Amino acid sequence: MPEHGTWFDVLLGTAYTNLQRAASVLGLPFSEDGTSWIAHQPIQIGHLLLFGLVFFIVVGVAFRVSSRVADPKKVLIPDARFTLLTFSELIVGTTYGMMTDMMGAKAAKYFLPLIGTCAFVIFFSNVMGLIPGFLPPTSNLNVTFGMAIVIFLTTHIYGVREHGLKYFKHFLGPWLPLAPLMLPIELISHAVRPITLGVRLMANMTADHLVVGIFIGLVPFVVPIPMYLMGVIVVTVQTLVFCLLSAIYISFAIAHEEH
Repeated sequence: MPEHGTWFDVLLGTAYTNLQRAASVLGLPFSEDGTSWIAHQPIQIGHLLLFGLVFFIVVGVAFRVSSRVADPKKVLIPDARFTLLTFSELIVGTTYGMMTDMMGAKAAKYFLPLIGTCAFVIFFSNVMGLIPGFLPPTSNLNVTFGMAIVIFLTTHIYGVREHGLKYFKHFLGPWLPLAPLMLPIELISHAVRPITLGVRLMANMTADHLVVGIFIGLVPFVVPIPMYLMGVIVVTVQTLVFCLLSAIYISFAIAHEEH
């Protein structure tokens, strides 16, 4: 398997290579060396294909779990073992509890579909990096930055929806004479949020995948086990960090001064 390659290189061969090259003429313009002008990373169709695979996995999990919870009698007694249902309940319950602590039960219930979906998508994307022959889609900045942009737009759209044009008043600071100083600081602070969200997740997952890959390449048996355990921790923590920061940004935008 080629360096930084995936099973797509092996299974699809020339077709995958041609698809990779064709991607450079789609969407936004790219530089001559195939580098995106936005994320400054080479276009990797493998990340898009794996992200599509993650999409179908999440949808499959959703349909499977929804069919179980549709009948209250089937979920009245919790499963005695760790199943797909208990796994989903763990992620949803943890995410909802975290959001409730920050924004209250009403807002948490409203934004749970967004943040909960991020949790599932990021978790399964991160787990891809622990499977030999696969790359985590979240190790590509185009993927993580796209998700961060969604959170960024949600934050300000619902901030304006909740407060009207008064939402922009907090950009001026608590004291009007400080507005010329506070305005650029607040604008920069908000502008870098999607960048830090995307870069943090991408950098951590790239490093984690690289470390695990190095140990598997050097010693394929026994020794990589501790690195896999560390990888599982990184996968979980990075999912929580992205969702936590997203919930914090949204809660600050919709919060009222008296709260």
